[in-house]
Amino acid sequence: MDTTWVPLVEYRRNNIAECVIHGAVSWVSGKNLIYSWGGNVVCYGRSMMKPIMLKVFAEELDPVFNWEQKAISVSSHNGDTEHIRAMKSILNESEMSLMQTPHALPLMQFGIQKRRPRRYYHSCSGEHAAILKGCLLKGWSRVGYTLPHHPLHIAYLEMVRKYLGKDWNPAVIAKDGCGLPTASMSVTQLATMYASLVTEKDNDWIWEAMIKNPDLIGGFNRLDSTIIKSCDGKVIAKEGADGLLGLAILHPDYPEGLGIVIKIAHGWDTQATWYVARYVLGVLGFEFRNPYPLERQKAYIVENVIPESLRKNIEKIQPWDEWDPDRDRWEFEIDTHISYDRA
Repeated sequence: MDTTWVPLVEYRRNNIAECVIHGAVSWVSGKNLIYSWGGNVVCYGRSMMKPIMLKVFAEELDPVFNWEQKAISVSSHNGDTEHIRAMKSILNESEMSLMQTPHALPLMQFGIQKRRPRRYYHSCSGEHAAILKGCLLKGWSRVGYTLPHHPLHIAYLEMVRKYLGKDWNPAVIAKDGCGLPTASMSVTQLATMYASLVTEKDNDWIWEAMIKNPDLIGGFNRLDSTIIKSCDGKVIAKEGADGLLGLAILHPDYPEGLGIVIKIAHGWDTQATWYVARYVLGVLGFEFRNPYPLERQKAYIVENVIPESLRKNIEKIQPWDEWDPDRDRWEFEIDTHISYDRA
């Protein structure tokens, strides 16, 4: 397995890099690799693969789910009131005990917290609820749905082979944080899967559900929700645990669809991923806001993140907000204030 990470973005103070964020990025159109910067790194798809996994049940769930239920089924939600309402609408009270998400508190919490951990607060509860409903409709056992030999996961692996080739097999199948299996893939293979979301956008409800209800996909101030809302229905985005962001992009220059996956080496870092995504989308003509500013630092993209043919567009992107941390510094010549004994 390739574990060679490459630099993606630098945080500089007075033009000296204090932090270098490493990771990997891959650009795929159709099934063809356009550009890779560290894309051979092998990782797990984690929750970024929910829009692919739920295709197993797309036909069965389509007539019985409303648009909110469809959106929450592919979400990694914050656990706020609207998320829990949509998730609970999928199952009746007696079915809730079948759900095997870990007990958790909401991912994003505000104010004084007096809640107890519950399975439905887990960010993957919408997916688990949809899987339980889908298993019922397919006539599959709902007991053991998190096991790697359950029909769900056999069907999911077959679906992945549809895009990566019939000879593809994961080197490792591991238990994800929510208990479901997650398969190992390279970043480039993950980007290939995301390119397929564009070419098959009209074949099922996945794309439309995410566009119609972006705030159910992540939630307040979440990167994937912000991207979806900013790109006028032409991009769906999905975060995955430990530093993943998948982008499926409808763009006239890429008639076979464009899939881009960003992986941050050190794990989930919304700020770092946000900077990289802003440039990746920016050079393609999409705009969305800056993340919150760094503390007296500036973020500088490593140009290798962007294919060479698009690098000329980097200069069009305003890399920081109106407040500029480089202006909030001392301007002086130190030699005029301090005498040195040079003897």
